Amino acid sequence: MGVAGLGAALERLPGWTAALAFGGTLFLGWYGIEALGRALRPTGGLEADRRGEALSLGAALARIAAFTLLNPHVYLYTVLLVGSVGASQPPGGQPAFVAGAGLASALWFASLGYGARLLAPLFARPAAWRVLGALVGATMLVIAAELARHSVG
Repeated sequence: MGVAGLGAALERLPGWTAALAFGGTLFLGWYGIEALGRALRPTGGLEADRRGEALSLGAALARIAAFTLLNPHVYLYTVLLVGSVGASQPPGGQPAFVAGAGLASALWFASLGYGARLLAPLFARPAAWRVLGALVGATMLVIAAELARHSVG
């Protein structure tokens, strides 16, 4: 959707490119500042509740769908960020780009899911959350600055 649709839409509405870049810059800047704020004022460590009730398959799938489809980052990253990069690829290279981005995403999220168990003891400490928040905040601010720089010049 992002690779095929975004490229076609931006060809027809070139003014949207600047608007999307401006909106993306604002969002990433806000997100970076929020992450740095959480790094300075952590609320605590990770506390996994292992005594929760068992979920039925339907309830688990409903939660997965809600986390996925109601998450604005899904649309920001997959449609706008990945879509805009993919749309800029030569038409013959777009299918390979989409396949590679999909495979990288599947590997990333599988690694997060399985790696979370291994990292839980580390993130039980507030200091780990401060370091992670600082890294995320700095990364988002750098990306926002680069997006602003490329959209202006």
